[in-house]
Amino acid sequence: MGVENSSGTKQKRGGISKCGNPHARWILIEQATHYRVPPKVSAQLSARQEGTAPWIKELSWKTQTRLSHRFKMLKKRQLHHNKIKVSVARELTAFIWELGTRIEAKQDTATQN
Repeated sequence: MGVENSSGTKQKRGGISKCGNPHARWILIEQATHYRVPPKVSAQLSARQEGTAPWIKELSWKTQTRLSHRFKMLKKRQLHHNKIKVSVARELTAFIWELGTRIEAKQDTATQN
């Protein structure tokens, strides 16, 4: 989501790039908005999570608390709300990548056995 030029000890970060699917980018930004409030597990969510692997629930809870905390800390620094949402959306993308990578690795292991 961002532009960076790095060389040795120098780092220069640019603005958010507009590459990729605009609809996916929009969804990520909208989802990031929900991290402005602390996470909780409602009765409905608990029912939907039945049958989900424990490691997925653990990873998602850890991510939710981390992103909510990050949103709050950036808000304390008085950053513009759009910058906060983009920053949280970028971390959310990293979570989605990690989850997909772990699921793919588990599927590969299962097919090899």
